[in-house]
Amino acid sequence: MKNTSEKSSKHITSLKNRDKDIEYAIKYGRFVLTSIGIWPDRENKIQNYLLNFGIITGNLVLSFAIIPCALHIIYEEKDTNSKLKLFGLLMFCVCVMIKYFALSMRRSDIVQCIECLKTDWYQVKHQIHRELMLKYAKIGRNLTMTCAIFMYSGGVIYHTILPFASPRMIDLSNRTLKPLVYPSYSVLYDVQKSPIYEFVYLAHCMCGYMIYSVTTGACGLAAIFAMHICGQIEILITLIDDLVDGQKYNFSKISIGQRLTDIIKRHLHVLRFIASLEKLLQEVFLIEFAGSTFLICLLEYYCIMDWEENNKIGLFTYIILLISLSFNIFILCYIGESLTNKVNYTSKVGERFYTIEWYRLSPKLASGLILIIAISNNPVKITAGKMADLSLLTFSNVSI
Repeated sequence: MKNTSEKSSKHITSLKNRDKDIEYAIKYGRFVLTSIGIWPDRENKIQNYLLNFGIITGNLVLSFAIIPCALHIIYEEKDTNSKLKLFGLLMFCVCVMIKYFALSMRRSDIVQCIECLKTDWYQVKHQIHRELMLKYAKIGRNLTMTCAIFMYSGGVIYHTILPFASPRMIDLSNRTLKPLVYPSYSVLYDVQKSPIYEFVYLAHCMCGYMIYSVTTGACGLAAIFAMHICGQIEILITLIDDLVDGQKYNFSKISIGQRLTDIIKRHLHVLRFIASLEKLLQEVFLIEFAGSTFLICLLEYYCIMDWEENNKIGLFTYIILLISLSFNIFILCYIGESLTNKVNYTSKVGERFYTIEWYRLSPKLASGLILIIAISNNPVKITAGKMADLSLLTFSNVSI
């Protein structure tokens, strides 16, 4: 009687905390994506209009930095090394703008993944399962925070310290030029005049926030959903272990057939969730993977240039950005590796079912295990646009 009351209290506790648990899982990712208009809100129409306005504003801010910078590189910049440095900056901004557009077009898919996540939290029936989900939710939060720390720290240094620490330039009129993060095309406006300079500098800082928020937000989405799926796979494994007796989680009152049905439904749900995540982020992953690989090569070249010129501040800044981009790819590959390992572990359900007392099942139910084995024979992987698997092996190939 005491055990029953303990299990009942655990069940009630999980229900009371489910909204807090959902908030705990998505808080950091939602904050970053809401600030750039990507996180959807189906209930509040006014906030949806504000988010749409935020997306339009974000694209205008990015365009305000990209277009004048591109014109400056093409028509005004004569030094080859400076052109190469600005080209890397321009390519980074263009990649971010494409990722931003891809995320904006996939907001309906984000809604679908969020609803799946909430449904899984609402269906938690045991405290042990809740603790498993909280364990992986914490990993997702930590990955999001780590990515944010690296990206924003590198961005703040690049946008605030590097421009003012660089040697001052003097034009033909013997006028000291005020520093800018993104050089502007002088034909459009005289950026050196006040208050034009202050306005442009503020817009460039906003552009920097957009750039690093898009990168952090994409990584946060992948971390939140992928780690949640890993938690669901862990729960699925515990249900398989408890299939025959149903004693461990107080499921003995449910028939074995119903327990097997629940396992199959959960397994299919996990596979559909992975497919939805792949559909949501495959373009973003491809752009992130290809763009970051190209930019890492450029940053290494910039480090060599500043090393030869003894530009310590520039060298330090580029090293921070190099670490940030490398770590960002590492997080994506780590997420893909973790998810693949979990899915592959679960896909070998034949081995898993051999460890349970399957021979105690009726022949009809035992033959039903073949269905799960057949479904699991097709391994699921997270890819960068179906062109490269996101795994630690892929990361090692890129870093080398």
